[in-house]
Amino acid sequence: MKYLFMILMTMMICTLAAQSPLPINDYDYAIPENNVSPIAIGMGGINVTNPSDPFASYGNPALLANNETTMLYMAYRVADDQEMDFWETVNVSNVLHEKQFKYFSLITKQAGFSYQPMASINISTFDPQTQKTMYFDYKLDKLQLTLGMKDNDWPSLHAGLNLKYISGRLVYLIERQEGSQFVREQFIDDKIKGLSGDLGLTYQNGDVIYGIAAYDLLSRLWWENYDPVSIQRRIATGIQYGSGPSKVNFGMQGKIATKPETTYHVGYSYSTNWNSQDFMAEDEIRQGLDTRIGLYSKDFYGADNINLTLGGGYYYQMFRFDFSLNSKGIKLADSEFLFSLGLSF
Repeated sequence: MKYLFMILMTMMICTLAAQSPLPINDYDYAIPENNVSPIAIGMGGINVTNPSDPFASYGNPALLANNETTMLYMAYRVADDQEMDFWETVNVSNVLHEKQFKYFSLITKQAGFSYQPMASINISTFDPQTQKTMYFDYKLDKLQLTLGMKDNDWPSLHAGLNLKYISGRLVYLIERQEGSQFVREQFIDDKIKGLSGDLGLTYQNGDVIYGIAAYDLLSRLWWENYDPVSIQRRIATGIQYGSGPSKVNFGMQGKIATKPETTYHVGYSYSTNWNSQDFMAEDEIRQGLDTRIGLYSKDFYGADNINLTLGGGYYYQMFRFDFSLNSKGIKLADSEFLFSLGLSF
């Protein structure tokens, strides 16, 4: 009898979940604000051409084709909590940022492995007007394998591939208060798994690097009790000039097969490097400072539509620290702060 009761309860929950529409109707993650690299953010929010970025595999997997070092890096996001309407939050998946930990990346020569919490939010609220309690808990994680490829017959042309495994869970509950009791109106407890892939190309001609990357070109997410969905496909292109301490890049990013919403990006960085004598040994110590500035917007019409990005970095031998500020509407006080720590061997 106990097992029969459990089976019936499971069937009721699954039936209720299947009858209730999903509160998430937007699967669009490859937007500039979600970039995990403080180097890319500091230079305008996009990177499809800069192979010196430790997080380059996120923006363009082809940038690993010439890598010969082993790198271990982690990125963290720090931002003030922003008040969001409950219904806005549950319907726009690309605003579901992880509050602190942002990205883990391990690169070894032309291959890389990374982990990213793509979405993480937990909201519980009570609306006194409708007398409803609303609970929303959504998490989505990504494991990524990156492969950079090159051909000796075409030394200037590089290619790359990102293979992604995605998994997550959604718990969604709405209850209506009637007197001293709560009556359940909607309940969802469901899991999601999926696969996706990115493709990238770069071509170098002297001090000029051209890059293009297509994100989530082939993707599928499977809910346990709902129809499968696809992640919004996006494409980014860019040009970088400068192979020395001074670099400038231009880029653009938009959606594929839907409303464009193209963003235009421009960035500049300058690096200062020097060697100093080690006090404990005769070896020289390599050090460096980077400064970065950038802008991106859909139309650059009015300050409110422009994102100002600033950043910098410091490296000491194998250790490296980078940070960036992303300011919507050129309001530095409301900037999102992203920083990374890592080792290069």
